[in-house]
Amino acid sequence: MGTRHTYRVIVRGTFDGLTDEARGRLLAEVADHGLTAMQFTEQGSFTYDATLKHFSFRHVVVSDSEDGDEMAGALAEDRVETTLRGRGYGHGPLRSTVTDMDTMKINRKGRRGPG
Repeated sequence: MGTRHTYRVIVRGTFDGLTDEARGRLLAEVADHGLTAMQFTEQGSFTYDATLKHFSFRHVVVSDSEDGDEMAGALAEDRVETTLRGRGYGHGPLRSTVTDMDTMKINRKGRRGPG
């Protein structure tokens, strides 16, 4: 087992083929899944708006650094597909954006050297 890295993964998609029942459930909970719900968690935070067109999930994935960003994205997408299927929410293709938090460079403002 190699070094473990923490990845932040945003998985985006589009709702597709939602039943009237699924639309009703999503609309009933829309206030709980807006911008204020955006946070990275292992379970994933699910955000969408009342148009029920696009959605996103934010996940924290911890995996071997040797597996890289691609594996972290695949793991997050699998979690999203499982969640959506379990809730009966149809969707189109998923796409991921992955950030390796252990290799991310942070630029701090105001910290300049002499000169």
